[in-house]
Amino acid sequence: MRLLKLNSEKVTWIVTCPKGAEELLANELSSLSATEISSSVGFVRADGGTQLGYKICLWSRLASRVLFPIHRFKETNAEEMYLEIRNIPWEDHIKIGSTICVDFDGKSKSIQNSLFGAQKVKDAIVDRLIIACNTRPDVDTKSPDIRINVKLKKGFFQVYLDFSGSSLHRRGYRVGQGTAPLKENLAALILNRSHWKKTADEGGFLIDPMCGSGTFLIEAAMIAANIAPGILRESYGFLEWKQYESNIWDGLLSDARSKRKVGLAELDIEIKGHDINPRIIEVAAKNIEKAGLDEYIKVSQRSIDSIAAPTVQKGLFITNPPYGERLGDKDNLNKLYKLTGEILKTKFKGWKAGIFSGNDESVRAIDLSPSKIYKLNNGTLSCKLLIFEHLNSKSELIESRIARPAPEPQLNDSSSMILNRLIKNERRLSSWLKLNNINSYRLYDCDIPEFAAAVDIYGADILVQEYAAPKQIPISVATKRFQEIKAAVKVFSIRNGLQVFYRRRVRQRGSEQYSKTIKSKSIVRIIEEGPAKFEINLSDYLDTGLFLDHRPLRNDFMKLCKDKTFLNLFCYTGTATVLAALSGAKSSLSIDMSRTYLDWTRRNFGLNNIDLNSHQLLRQDCLEWLSGSHQKFDIIFLDPPTFSNSKKMSTTFDLQRDHPSLIKAACKKLSKDGTLIFSNNFRKFRMNECILDSYVCADVTDKTIDRDFERNKKIHKVWLIKNTEENI
Repeated sequence: MRLLKLNSEKVTWIVTCPKGAEELLANELSSLSATEISSSVGFVRADGGTQLGYKICLWSRLASRVLFPIHRFKETNAEEMYLEIRNIPWEDHIKIGSTICVDFDGKSKSIQNSLFGAQKVKDAIVDRLIIACNTRPDVDTKSPDIRINVKLKKGFFQVYLDFSGSSLHRRGYRVGQGTAPLKENLAALILNRSHWKKTADEGGFLIDPMCGSGTFLIEAAMIAANIAPGILRESYGFLEWKQYESNIWDGLLSDARSKRKVGLAELDIEIKGHDINPRIIEVAAKNIEKAGLDEYIKVSQRSIDSIAAPTVQKGLFITNPPYGERLGDKDNLNKLYKLTGEILKTKFKGWKAGIFSGNDESVRAIDLSPSKIYKLNNGTLSCKLLIFEHLNSKSELIESRIARPAPEPQLNDSSSMILNRLIKNERRLSSWLKLNNINSYRLYDCDIPEFAAAVDIYGADILVQEYAAPKQIPISVATKRFQEIKAAVKVFSIRNGLQVFYRRRVRQRGSEQYSKTIKSKSIVRIIEEGPAKFEINLSDYLDTGLFLDHRPLRNDFMKLCKDKTFLNLFCYTGTATVLAALSGAKSSLSIDMSRTYLDWTRRNFGLNNIDLNSHQLLRQDCLEWLSGSHQKFDIIFLDPPTFSNSKKMSTTFDLQRDHPSLIKAACKKLSKDGTLIFSNNFRKFRMNECILDSYVCADVTDKTIDRDFERNKKIHKVWLIKNTEENI
């Protein structure tokens, strides 16, 4: 009989784990200095001394049980098995007065079920201790001092001492739970597969919008702060083992406590959880407090549709939504998953997401393309972890692939010339774009005059806007030229992996300025500009919602508006106000008479977590408001249309004709030393002499033209205007 000594220098530990965690557990054991590591389904073998067993119990986030092999022998009948087990010197391992429990796994001709096998093993151990110590241990199946594990597999019996005792997923912080809690080591596995440690090290945040009792949140904080997962456990299998080396364990525990203190001191990220159920949020808060992490994790009762956009550009959106048992109605379940996808696409651009679910049908409603899928089990349920590294609509991507043939079309001379210009411009701008972290810009603007179009890049999309041809150009010629532009852009988009959208620019009047141009499915994107996020629409309106040429102006608002009051007249989609608010503007008022644009502004505010109490929106004719209001502002942005005859206005508006009265009215709203930023895009605009004579005016147009608009310096005109002593 070959017996293994527990205090030997080289021991082959058996470490069990959830299915699908074997590879990661092997890496984890390697980091704990284990050697000769090999994996099988549901467990990992690893060599190391006794200290390794203690380390695994304290530091493994993925392990379920840590088993030490005491004895191995060939399969025999039940009586011979009894004798083999009885010959093991159990008095070297079990103290007098300790309780025991036996787990048996396997069957043979003479051992038909696990209960019988466990009974025979228990009898052998008890009989040995009666002979050796003149005492018998009590059996405790719920919380024994010593747990023995026997497996019958492939013709051999293997006897183990369970070093961990109860499963290691029981960290010691759970004081309550919901109806379908995740085991802690499964949550750690999901976070590991979602690359949370890397995200946290890079300063990324974490949010779980359906956090339940807070398992993801607590495990995420422990990972980010390098907290040993077993640091709170009060019970381990080795604590009552006769050969327990308290000096080793106490040293490891002391080191883990020191690392916890350092890790929490350096933890500088947000970890947030929400749930619609107020009772489960109370449970989560208690679990977090028990874990000692209530200063680092914030939870609140909130539905997923009310979650604000994050304040950082990268992070992990992780959640375990209901599979069906917790929600009942399949339609409601699908709506929840669809809403989750919409929230990800509109509010969490730049983040990664991990969705763990056992409902394949509902997962499809998310409408995102997973970059990886892992098959895992949650108890007896077969589930999948879907990792989303790019939060773009799956259906739109499919439509894009169908619409975009793989081979490049043959180009004629004109199209080749346009393509070469696009490539040349891209090269010219590339270093500037990279230096300034710009991903939305103008690539082409009538560079070749007969090919009259603007080509704009918005992240992974390219928008081509055809300018209406002069009347003297035959329609057939204009059509042919635009087809040649489209051919060139198509090749450029294929080479750069861009999705193409087309539009025709014509002067709009009245309600046309605010109405949709087509009735197809809206194509909405979230793009980033500096610290801000903006919603753009590539399908429905003449403009996308973001004037690219105003980029330098928006940057100026970041510098000018800190601790100032800000007024945005003809506010459009509120992008200027967003930058003003993010810069620290004290308060702001944004005015437009279009409900469409104000709703759009409100969504942009939501994307950037802007407080609507301090930064207010008003739907009104700006001309009427100027004539009636008595409010004063430090900074006023005035960017009126060139012409308007909307039915909502009491009269028509012509910029060249009416700008003197408009500027005078706006200047009356300036506080002392306030500044009016007056902008327009009328190419033939000339500032009226009465304004130049009556106010302090500075034409700063040249300073507000970025590199991508250098070929079109008439794209807009910008003036800084201040009151003189006479007109204050």
